[in-house]
Amino acid sequence: MSSNLVIVYHRQPYEEVEVDGRIEYRENKSPNGIVPTLKSFFGRFEKGAWVAWKQAEDPAHPDFERVIEIDDQYGKYTVSRLPLTAEQITSFYHVSSKEAFWPILHGFKERYNYDPVDWPTFREVNWAFAEAAAAEAADGAVVWIHDYNLWLVPGYLRKLRPDVKISFFHHTPFPGADMFNVLPWRNEILESLLACDLVGFHIPRYVNNFVSAARSLLEVDTKTREKVKPELASQTSALSEQSVPTQITFDGRTINLQASPVGVDVDYIEQLVAREETAAKVKQIKQELGDAQLILSVGRTDYTKGGIEQLHSYERLLETRPDLRGKLRLMHVSVAANSNMVAYEEIQSELEHIAGRINGRFGSLDWQPLALLSRAVPFDQLVAYYRAADVAWITPLADGMNLVCKEYGAARADGDGVLVLSEFAGAAVELYSAVITNPFSHKSMDSAISLALEMPEEERRERMKLMREIIRKQDVRFWAEDQMQAFDSADLPKTMIVPAA
Repeated sequence: MSSNLVIVYHRQPYEEVEVDGRIEYRENKSPNGIVPTLKSFFGRFEKGAWVAWKQAEDPAHPDFERVIEIDDQYGKYTVSRLPLTAEQITSFYHVSSKEAFWPILHGFKERYNYDPVDWPTFREVNWAFAEAAAAEAADGAVVWIHDYNLWLVPGYLRKLRPDVKISFFHHTPFPGADMFNVLPWRNEILESLLACDLVGFHIPRYVNNFVSAARSLLEVDTKTREKVKPELASQTSALSEQSVPTQITFDGRTINLQASPVGVDVDYIEQLVAREETAAKVKQIKQELGDAQLILSVGRTDYTKGGIEQLHSYERLLETRPDLRGKLRLMHVSVAANSNMVAYEEIQSELEHIAGRINGRFGSLDWQPLALLSRAVPFDQLVAYYRAADVAWITPLADGMNLVCKEYGAARADGDGVLVLSEFAGAAVELYSAVITNPFSHKSMDSAISLALEMPEEERRERMKLMREIIRKQDVRFWAEDQMQAFDSADLPKTMIVPAA
């Protein structure tokens, strides 16, 4: 039976674990990853399918079933696994997507690397995804494609299956025309995205940037423009916008546009916070700290995350405020990502160098000012650190959304704590009660962390109250419902078997 909803995403919707020589499919460990939320949509459609890749030595004769049936808490759905060679994955994902697209999407033109890109392989892989989606889709089905590494799928799919309704959600920032047009494949990418019925982004700025890029190269007209929703209209962020296009036209077609920020699973996080084990861990952390304040920073080892700039700011703080020595502790979690890429190895090396210098300059036998962790912290333990941290310091140079800052707010059921947040994170458009800072400015960074550390309790609690209200309202379920409403407004047909919550 063909599927009414086909989700196209590079990752498989489970983790494969070998038990006694057999493969078991288990839920993804990350509670706030996008995968569980996407799978929840299967319960709303008559029949669902998922398209992802799986590595194979010989794609023509893979040592696994191409299509499998999954029956889990989200319902029954099929998973089409595209067999890709290690060389195809490296070319399509690690080189084209990470070395060419990633820096441009985040505004780092100087890190853009065009030379190693194998565009024919990128096309080939995107075509394979489009073919698999076309094969799974029922007449008039909804095909929902995710993220920039599948930019060309909508255009190919429109040619293969003009009857289906195509939706695309962009999980990273989308840059302005001057930056995006650095890409030599810009026309091909934009024409593919304009083959969609609906294109979604986290915040209005990315919608405006997309339309700006499209209009710079193609005959695109704005059909409707609306005032930004109040919950996304903060004027404290560099990413603020006051109006946003909601429909554009191209080549005789209307494309609907949406700004909808992804949230976190607040209920799940609060359940973890309420556990006795979490309370015991929080108590242990506070006992180890004594009278010292804990600053927590969590992110990936990536030049977009601003880790180096943050450590420099911490070093300046300890230089200019000797009274704080022995009274602070920074736990900087920077998890290695794509460790096989030179750019990330350089960032990791620099982080380790600065951390060592800070501990060497200011540490003593009784006090270490900084702990640098380069491995992932289990989420149940991380929640305890969220709950114990006086300040969460989240200062990326560019970030499509950033869910860590929302996790911190969700974990603060006690109503205390301060969030210092970069104005270049998409979440800053929503979380206006955070201490907003500019990570490119030494003065802004240094004054923001000082303000957070010295903030009176009454102000801390008022800011956290406002933040938690927004995080709870615009949680991951809110995003899911927003997507369903967008499907409605774009006239994407669907067969509901479970009413909207």
